[in-house]
Order: sequence, then structure tokens, then C-alpha cells
Amino acid sequence: MRVHRRSIRLLPVIALLGALLAPGLAGSALATTTALGGTITAEDGVTWSEDAVAVVTLVDMSAKPEAGAILGQQRIDGPGAAPIAYEVLYDDARVDRKGAYAAYATIVDGDSVYATQLPVPVLTGGPDTGVDLAIAAISITEERERDFDISQPMFDAGLQVLTPRKETASGRFTAIVAGFLSSTALPVLGIVVLIIVVIAHLMWFFERHNPSGALTHSSYYPGILEAGWWAASTLATQADQMPRTALARIVAVIWMFASVVFVAYFTASVTSSLTMQQLRGDINGPDDLHGKRVASVRGSTSVEYLKQHHIDATEFAKVEDALDALQHDQADAIVYDAPILLYYASHEGNGKVQPAGSIFRRESYGIVFPTGSHYRKPVNQELLNIKEDGAYDRLYTKWFGGGS
Repeated sequence: MRVHRRSIRLLPVIALLGALLAPGLAGSALATTTALGGTITAEDGVTWSEDAVAVVTLVDMSAKPEAGAILGQQRIDGPGAAPIAYEVLYDDARVDRKGAYAAYATIVDGDSVYATQLPVPVLTGGPDTGVDLAIAAISITEERERDFDISQPMFDAGLQVLTPRKETASGRFTAIVAGFLSSTALPVLGIVVLIIVVIAHLMWFFERHNPSGALTHSSYYPGILEAGWWAASTLATQADQMPRTALARIVAVIWMFASVVFVAYFTASVTSSLTMQQLRGDINGPDDLHGKRVASVRGSTSVEYLKQHHIDATEFAKVEDALDALQHDQADAIVYDAPILLYYASHEGNGKVQPAGSIFRRESYGIVFPTGSHYRKPVNQELLNIKEDGAYDRLYTKWFGGGS
């Protein structure tokens, strides 16, 4: 028996291929002594239950009338952890040495389905005739670069956090407190308090022996408290009396002018911080998700990311269910594929939801060609042209509502 070896890598997809679970597949024995063997690999951390079913299919990919015909198929019940060994029997007489053939692997585990996104070349080198290029959500990876030619990145994707656009009384109060304690306003407030203490001591020192001055007590205590109250009142332009001694008046005039500057700067700092809090909310990216009610889609790369970062999440079967939970206040945020969430935010969810932070765990999508394809160069040139003349940015804004 001749055995051809090839490794097939799986990627998660959201689909349910019930036909692949037909029991009849397991019994489709072929009268042949030729087999296609190899292993199925998967993304790190992916595991399957005992009820999972794996199916490996050998398909004719040539540009001929019989293209798409299945040459062989193997069903593996309870495949266990990757790598999974497979051996697909097929009739060698049906193989044209000038044709093109590919293998696909699919694993169904409950509602989750894992499948190859691209055909894996086998037997005669794979699908290099009749297929000029493939355009889909195909990530550019080192492994794919080894097997195919890939274009310049045509789209930068990744994961995105989506939050509801809402404002409550508690949210406004939180924003006000955050504004006063922001990294911009808090240092200014500390400096003002320190200067008030200094001005109070100067005022007490110059006025303590003047019985008709601004202070009614000459002793340090409670005289220093009166001086502190005068300095704070002057900051708010509410001082009820002026000092009598010359040096104290000089200090008072300087402090009055300085107060105007400090009040203006502090007001601007707090206003700016409050504006940013209203625009951004309390979730501004993946780092703010701990302790929040997070929704995602079962079997997706976003769930894997959340688990890796120890963020608890409610997993939904479909992204529509997760969006519905967000709209009905059953979740504080959704983490999922950026293109889907950004499209929703700029269309159906416009005014209802908003992206929180930028895209993270970025990955680039590219157009895939057979090795040595003469289409790669002109496609790359056109991709660069539409980016340079602004067409790409216009398309991105139209569909995803923001700059690329």
C-alpha cells in the first residue's frame, strides 16, 4: 500500500456541517490499496470532547468536468487531542498525474466546527490548476507563506471590544470623580494645596502681631487655621478682608494673580478629563475587562484570548445573541472579530454601541495564489494604488466607520 503523508491545520469556523456527520461515511470502503495519510494539527490550546467527530476529505480540484468529486473520505469518532493521524483510502486509477487534488479536514464538536480554510495540496501538488487566487478572511502566516504565494495585506483585522453607548446618573458621578482624580488634574490640585499652606504661613507670620489685621489670633494655633482659610478664600476670590501689613499685602496681591492662573488651569484639566470620560466610558480596551460582564462567541479566537488572560466571559452560539445581550444590559462588553463588530457599530448599532479602544491581537488578511502565480505582482500593485489614492480609506470608512 502506498501512503502519501501530509499535515492539515485546522482553524475554527462558525458553521454546522451536519452532512459530514452522516453515519454512512464511515462505511464507504473503497476497493483500493492506495491511501493518503498524515496528521491534523490545530491552534494551540484547542481541545475536543469525546463526542467530537473528525472528517478528512480528498477532493478533485482540477478544472475538469469531474472537479469537486470526492475521491475518498475518512470519519474519525472521538479523535482526541491534536495531532490526529488520518488515512484516507482512494482509487489510484482515478488520479490524473496532471490534475490537482486537495484535502480538507473538519472536526465537529457540539455547536463548534473547526475546518481548514484553504485546500491543502496533496498527491500531485494540490489545486494549482483551475484556481487562480483565493479571497477570503485568510490570515497571513508563515505556514501559509510556505505553501502559497500571498499578496500584500489587503485588510488589517484582529479583535475588538464593543460597549453600549449609555449614560446614567451613577456613570456621570463616576466620571466627575474620575475627572478630579485624573493624572492631569490631580497634580495641579496637589500643587495648589501646597501653595495654600505656604501662603497661610507667610500670612500668619506677617499679620500675627497686628491687632487690626486679618487674623484675630496671634498664636500659631488657631491663627494658622485663620490664615489657611484666608488663603483658600482668596483662591476662590471670596476673601472677606485684606491684610494690614505691607509685606502681607504684597503676598496677598501675588497670591490673587496666581489664583486666577491656577483656577483657570485646574478648570481646563477637569473639563478635559470629564469630556474624555464621557467619550470613552469605563471600558477602554481589553485591560479593563477584568470583573466586567463580557460576552463572546463560542469556539472563536476571542474566547481563547479571554481564557489566556483569565477574563471570565459568557459564550454565545452566535454573535447576534451576544449583541442582543449587550443591548439588553446583560453584558458590559463584547469581544469578537473586529470587522464584524465595527461594521455593526457603524450600521445597525450606530448610536447604540461604540468601540472601546483600538483593535488588538492584530492579524493581516491577504489574497492567496498558487506558488509562482503571475497574478501576484499586478494584484499587489493594485492594492498599493488604492491605498495611495485614498480609495482604500474611503471604503474602510464606508463599511467600518473609522480610519484604517
